[in-house]
Amino acid sequence: MLEQAIYPLYITLKIATLSTILVVLVGLLISYLLARRDFTGKNFVDILVTLPLVLPPTVTGYLLVILLGKNGVLGQSLFEITGYSILFTWQAAVIAAFVVSLPLMVKTTSAAIGSVDRELEYVAYTLGHSELETALFVTLPLAKKGIMAGLVLSFARAVGEFGATLMVAGNIPGKTNTMSLSIYTAFQSGNDSLANILVVILVIMSLVSMAATAKLVNRWKV
Repeated sequence: MLEQAIYPLYITLKIATLSTILVVLVGLLISYLLARRDFTGKNFVDILVTLPLVLPPTVTGYLLVILLGKNGVLGQSLFEITGYSILFTWQAAVIAAFVVSLPLMVKTTSAAIGSVDRELEYVAYTLGHSELETALFVTLPLAKKGIMAGLVLSFARAVGEFGATLMVAGNIPGKTNTMSLSIYTAFQSGNDSLANILVVILVIMSLVSMAATAKLVNRWKV
C-alpha cells in the first residue's frame, strides 16, 4: 500500500519545487516593482496577480485551459511551432501550481520589501551602487524573513493544489496524479487505506510548512 503513495508524493514534490522556483524568480521581480515603483497600471497588475487567490481554483484552471489549449492564445502557437500540447502533462501542473501560489509570494514579499527603510537604500545610492546592486545586497537581504515566509506558503499551496491542476493536467496515473488528486481517486474507489496514508503525509507536510511560516513571521516582526 505504501508503494502506491510513492509516485504521488514524488510528482507532488517535483511540481511544488519547480513551481516554487518560478514563483520566487517572478514573484521577487513583481513584488519589488509593486513595493518600490509607481507606474501606469500598477493597480491592475496587483489585481491581476491577486486574482487567483480569490477565484475558485477550477475557474483559474479553466482560464488556463483557454490560454494553453491547442486552440488557446498561447497553446495554439506552441502547438503549431512544436507540435506539442502542454495540457495533461506534469508541466501543465507546474504552471497551475505557479499561478495559484504566486499571489501568496507577491503579497508577503511586497509587504516585506515595503517595510525596509528607504534611507538605507539612499545611502547605498550615494556610495555609488546601482538600483540593482542595492536591491540585491540591501533591500532583499533586509526583507529575507518575509521572502522566506512567502516561499514556504507558496510551496505549501502548490503541494495542496487540486482544482486548477485537475483542469489542466487531469488525473493520469503514473503521470499527473498528485497527492491531492490521488486522495480523491482513492476515496472515490473505496481505497480508504491508501487515502489515509496520503492524508497523513499531506497533513504532516502542511503542519511543517505552517510551523516554519509562523517561526519566520515571528522573527520578521521582532
